[in-house]
Amino acid sequence: MAEQHDPALRDPAPYDALLLLSFGGPEGPDDVVPFLENVTRGRGIPRERLKEVGRHYFLFGGVSPINAQNRALLDALREDFAGAGIDLPVYWGNRNWAPYLTDTLREMVLDGRRRVAVLATSAYASYSGCRQYRENLADALSALEAEGLPLPRVDKLRHYFNHPGFIGPMVEGVLASLADLPEDVRADAHLAFTTHSIPDAAADGSGPVAEHGGGGAYVKQHLDVARVIVDAVREETGVAHPWRLVYQSRSGAPHIPWLEPDICDHLEELHGEGVPAAVMVPIGFVSDHMEVLYDLDTEATAKAAELGLPVRRSATVGADPRFAAAIRDLLLERAATERGKAVERCVLGELGPSHDLCPIGCCPARSERPAAAGADSPFA
Repeated sequence: MAEQHDPALRDPAPYDALLLLSFGGPEGPDDVVPFLENVTRGRGIPRERLKEVGRHYFLFGGVSPINAQNRALLDALREDFAGAGIDLPVYWGNRNWAPYLTDTLREMVLDGRRRVAVLATSAYASYSGCRQYRENLADALSALEAEGLPLPRVDKLRHYFNHPGFIGPMVEGVLASLADLPEDVRADAHLAFTTHSIPDAAADGSGPVAEHGGGGAYVKQHLDVARVIVDAVREETGVAHPWRLVYQSRSGAPHIPWLEPDICDHLEELHGEGVPAAVMVPIGFVSDHMEVLYDLDTEATAKAAELGLPVRRSATVGADPRFAAAIRDLLLERAATERGKAVERCVLGELGPSHDLCPIGCCPARSERPAAAGADSPFA
């Protein structure tokens, strides 16, 4: 964003707060099943089944790392804002665990906040990664309205999958992982870019209507990020590593088609082809939360060990200062746009910057539910 030398473009107005909106996770063994009940509410999943589903949380003491990682990101954001001379409070609310979104929005309203920029900890377009967060915002606003509280205007910041501050730390992580492989297998190592699997139908319907079909914006955006990283690694090392986009963390019914191949199946395939090593690159995840620690660091790494395939897992962006600066950039570009200024938006790859306002039909809901911060929002 071209704001470095223009004080007017370092102004967060009209926003008077930033809300970090995340998924949430349990913080002890007693929290695991109630948390999963929140996540699966309305699906009729028996409590005993939830205990089985939550077994990976119990391997880590019932504590999801996501909350600590969000606290670290909050600290990084506050430090970055202060260093840039931006006096803007940063709040944190979750969809499925404390601090709950509704409670945080209530706190913000009582603190006098009336114009809120929202950063969701999901970088890509999809129902679960965007529209569902907007539905949660609408639910929270409806709850505040029922309490007779004034409603803040909430604006969700654009998708940041292709922002340099998101991609740059991942490139560095891939380079570090390659350097950590034995030298005799390094040059021929395969890069397995991983993201959360979602139903084929959800992928096909992701993004604006014009992008629906064939994996939709969800697959297209991930492929664009993977290509940028591969190109950056090649420029740094001189090696064009083979790569593929693969998936992990499937949780749906077996009869429903989901995006494939699964990372473990992919590792078996690589081994069968004689590939000497692999780096797993979790481009679909902002931080090292449970899907990374269990599905990659535990399950996939165990599969690689069983196969005798040397494997490394590269870092997510987490609370990297470059990511915090990217969030500041997203905030300031949207603020300038809301004030009617033209801004240059920082992106890498071929897709260009995402929309500010989700259009009607973008990542359609599974059922009719209001969603805030979009063209179809019932809230002004």
